[in-house]
Amino acid sequence: MFGIGMPELIIILVIILIIFGVGKLPEIGGGMGKAIRNFKNASKEAEKESPEKIEEDKKV
Repeated sequence: MFGIGMPELIIILVIILIIFGVGKLPEIGGGMGKAIRNFKNASKEAEKESPEKIEEDKKV
């Protein structure tokens, strides 16, 4: 997709390990997981609200 292969991913992982250390990785992963989950929930809520707003705009 972006032309990122296995060697590039390994290099990125090594850089992240050097910057944050092994102890912080679970916290970073958990934080990223929560952020992705919140983003998905927010986008689902926006999709649910959109048809209602469109119908209200047509009535006015």
